[in-house]
Amino acid sequence: MNLLSHAITTTGRRANNEDNLCDVPALGLFAVADGLGGYEGGEVASALTVETLQRFVERNRRDPGGTWPCKEDKKKSLSENLLRAAATEAHLAIMDKRAGRLGQMGSTIASMLIVEQHAAIAHVGDSRVYRLRNRVLEPLTRDHSVYAEMLAAGRDLPPRHDFPFKNQITRALGLTGNSNADTSVTDVCIGDRYLLCTDGLYDPFEDDALAVLLQEGAPAACCKKLVETAFEKGSADNITAVVIDVEA
Repeated sequence: MNLLSHAITTTGRRANNEDNLCDVPALGLFAVADGLGGYEGGEVASALTVETLQRFVERNRRDPGGTWPCKEDKKKSLSENLLRAAATEAHLAIMDKRAGRLGQMGSTIASMLIVEQHAAIAHVGDSRVYRLRNRVLEPLTRDHSVYAEMLAAGRDLPPRHDFPFKNQITRALGLTGNSNADTSVTDVCIGDRYLLCTDGLYDPFEDDALAVLLQEGAPAACCKKLVETAFEKGSADNITAVVIDVEA
């Protein structure tokens, strides 16, 4: 099984880019992170997040018996626990640097670690992971947001793009309160295509339109088309996407 990937992050219509990404197919590790808008240091927090994630996974591969910042959850797979611990370490790294103009910084994360025929997923906030299999698009994360939580509670809500607090999140790395990553594990099949993205990428699309675009071309061409179309459709945020194909 081989992984072919491509990643793009762009400032879009913002003055600076507070998104960051990780694209390391040799490790099977992919991630996107979105620094919290409206606060100084968003780009610092998202950079710390992906750098800490990659460093933690690399270090664990060299020394599986190394120290972790949290206890292992026996109900979770090793890869899930690894990503959860990496997110916790990123949270602590951000907290350690929250002072002065960086006092309110934080970041989302959506990460995936592919090992053999399984993918572990960990996320905090509203960055997302999708899977396209047999032309069917499936979200593999559920946003930590006011909208998603109200929807899950059975509230009658308008479509997300019409909801006035659609970008208000309920969890983030670096902030007090709940910063724990939700994790899951899923099977990986030859022919799968995965998308990790920040809200600047998915905001302008309905899932049907996103599914159509994800079927176009190799990862590099597809990733470029997704980012360009999101901008053309009016995305007002930074735009970040990682596209991964699973090949024989």
